[in-house]
Amino acid sequence: MRNLLPIFLVFLLALTGACGTDAPPTGSAIRGRDSLPVMTTYGVSKLISDSGVVKYKLVAEEWRYYDRTRPTRQEFPKGIFMERYDKNFKVDMYLTADTAYCYDNYLWELRGRVFVRERVKGITYSSEQLYWDTRNHRMYSRTYMHIVTPDRDLQGDWFDANDQLSDYHVKQTRGYIPLPEDKSTTTMPAGAPNAPNGTPTTVEPADSTIQPAAKN
Repeated sequence: MRNLLPIFLVFLLALTGACGTDAPPTGSAIRGRDSLPVMTTYGVSKLISDSGVVKYKLVAEEWRYYDRTRPTRQEFPKGIFMERYDKNFKVDMYLTADTAYCYDNYLWELRGRVFVRERVKGITYSSEQLYWDTRNHRMYSRTYMHIVTPDRDLQGDWFDANDQLSDYHVKQTRGYIPLPEDKSTTTMPAGAPNAPNGTPTTVEPADSTIQPAAKN
């Protein structure tokens, strides 16, 4: 028994030293997790439904989801492509943007080379920023924008519309609008594009627009 005691003590010291030196280092606890996404996904292609009906298709290279922010936020830092479907599951609108954010799952903020095309009437919209409120079916921006319809080509710095682009309002307008034959023509401001083929043109009065949509 006396011969085994030294061996046991050597073994115990060796075991204690191994536990003290071979343990991997540990980092401090993560604080402020609202600054970190709970999920990051790459190569996203998903369908978005509303009340069990598919409404949109979303394609993005990167998708980040933040669940601790107020409001909750989704980020698409490398661009986004979206299609919207009508009740017959046909595409009636698509949009692209260099960067996109979605707040509380209904308010979209699109940035950088924003382009929207409504396919039924052939309306196109482009700007550097656009807000899309899918809950209230509104689109609005307060930056330079350009909208083209079958009979109008307008630019402005204030835009408000429904998300069908069938009812829209523009402030600080420049562009061309055909006039009825019994109306006199109005001279375009300096620097405004000329109407094609001598089409009579006019400019919408700045005070004929509705009030800006409230940002949620």
